[in-house]
Amino acid sequence: MREPVDLRRQRILAAVQARGTARVRDLAAELQVSVVTIRRDVEELTREGRLRRGHGVVRSTLPAQELPERVGGDGDTVAVVVPERHSYLYEALHGARTVLDAAGVRVALHIAPQVPGAERPQVERALADGARGVLLAPRWRSPATEEADYRWLAELDVPTVLMERRPPRGSALHAMDSVCSDHWYGAHLAVEHLVGLGHRRLVFATRDDSPTARTLRAALAEIAGAHPLVEEWVWTLSASRGGLDREPTEVTDLAAVLRKAGATAAVLHGDVDALMLVQQLAGNGVRVPEDCSVVAYDDVVAGLGSPPLTAVSPPKGEVGRVAAELLLRRIDDPGAGGARAVQRIELLPALTVRGSTRPA
Repeated sequence: MREPVDLRRQRILAAVQARGTARVRDLAAELQVSVVTIRRDVEELTREGRLRRGHGVVRSTLPAQELPERVGGDGDTVAVVVPERHSYLYEALHGARTVLDAAGVRVALHIAPQVPGAERPQVERALADGARGVLLAPRWRSPATEEADYRWLAELDVPTVLMERRPPRGSALHAMDSVCSDHWYGAHLAVEHLVGLGHRRLVFATRDDSPTARTLRAALAEIAGAHPLVEEWVWTLSASRGGLDREPTEVTDLAAVLRKAGATAAVLHGDVDALMLVQQLAGNGVRVPEDCSVVAYDDVVAGLGSPPLTAVSPPKGEVGRVAAELLLRRIDDPGAGGARAVQRIELLPALTVRGSTRPA
């Protein structure tokens, strides 16, 4: 005889309230009904305010003090691997964590030091500890270090999503899930803003030590080179930092570059370097925005400058949130594996106009 719906839902409530959190597929196995049936019941109980839903998990709505003491964690563990001292990617990490915490998934954070290949041992350690999925943002300071990671990453046997990394077409990682900002669009926003203010000669200064920097440099060159109103543009380094794997590159004085090009505006990446460059410009008699309009790229601390910098802001936290949601879908439905198309998701940056830009 089929179990009455009301009785089954009471059993679901009792199971969830006893544990605080329960996975949908575990409830289905325990009650010996289909996952579809459990999901339908959970939706109704959520609508009634008696349960809260996450990605593949269900939480009780009872206050914590009314719940019996729970043994162990919430179940699944996801490894998140990010480079050390990288404030940009820490915002993506925060976005991912909000999703994973809400789903009752434990986050195992691994910080990769600033040496080539540092991510691999961190991932291997996480998998040995039982991680069921990986969110990964490798540093990849050069194309060579990036390519060196392709093979082992392609061979991982757990769901893996790259954050803010977009391997080239045709590479071994072309078929790996990834969530990334559309930095071409960010470059487009910066150039169009400056051209719209009447600036015709531009300087682009980017870093040289990350996939974002390399993508941004190529995008700025493409956009400015094809723009009918841009009369001249030049590129220079915004900063160069040495490390265990490389020596710093000499950085040309930005004021000298501006004067030589006759430029009245600049796009500077990243915004910490942009703040320092604006200070250097002031020391060389170049006022921002009176003599040179500046757009920063990253918008981590650009608004704290004097003047506050107009900035392109990639959706850093949203990248982490979307990546975590995608990873949870992979973990919750492993049987779909090859049946589900790989996703390469791009999210659009936004431009925040502040006091560092003005009409030419």
